[in-house]
Amino acid sequence: MLGAGQIRLSPLLPPRSPELAAPRRSLYTGGVATVGGMSSDSPVDLATTFGEIARALVAEQDAQATLGRMVKLAVETIDSCQHCGVSIVEGRRIVSPASSDEIPAIVDRLQFESGEGPCIDAIKDHEVFQTGRLSEESRWPNFAHRASTESGIESILSFRLFVDGDTMGSLNLYSEQHDAFDDHDVAFGAVFAAHAAVAWSTSRTIENLRKGIQTRELIGEAVGILMARQDVSEAEAFDILTRASQRLNVKLRLIAEDVVHPKGPPTAGEGADPR
Repeated sequence: MLGAGQIRLSPLLPPRSPELAAPRRSLYTGGVATVGGMSSDSPVDLATTFGEIARALVAEQDAQATLGRMVKLAVETIDSCQHCGVSIVEGRRIVSPASSDEIPAIVDRLQFESGEGPCIDAIKDHEVFQTGRLSEESRWPNFAHRASTESGIESILSFRLFVDGDTMGSLNLYSEQHDAFDDHDVAFGAVFAAHAAVAWSTSRTIENLRKGIQTRELIGEAVGILMARQDVSEAEAFDILTRASQRLNVKLRLIAEDVVHPKGPPTAGEGADPR
């Protein structure tokens, strides 16, 4: 059973409230957008909008850039969203790798200090969490009033960011207005979060592959230097690197980098005996 403020999503976008249907500008065409404050909720308009969002996200070159575009698009396309941030848990800390401005970082800091809040719950409980009157919120007593006072935020809508069951963090929408987000925002935000999670996961995978290729190239260069410098075979040169890595308790990539670009005392690349 879901608690108060926890939301089970309907598979269909609910109709937009007429009083909230103020048009926004589209992402690219300069015309009226069909998201957030939508002028139309037709399936074609929604499909076009999400197509634009998906293309904008996957166009970024690395994971951090994808996150930056993600929070910017959320503010531009989701009605009543004045601020947006991504929260992730690193060890026992909550960090904000991307924010539309300073407000999400303030909220995340207070959640870390209090150990509670909607963004934490969205990650931990795998549900959507919403509050429309943070200053009166009782679910997070050590966080809510202080967050409302210090950030001016009253409405929060938090979505879990995940792919294949792997929770990466939460996408958090903020507004200074009471009860800013309606059912339509919840449904639209959930689809937006799904697109964002896939784009972020893809960019992380590509980034890791790119780093892996760079690491292999660096190690190969270090092996070549050792072969020439110490008149050893390729296997023996690689063994020198791995032994130095184990002896110094330093990653192999850093050992190789020190051989190729020496900066400190001699290591494996300058005659040090790893044995």
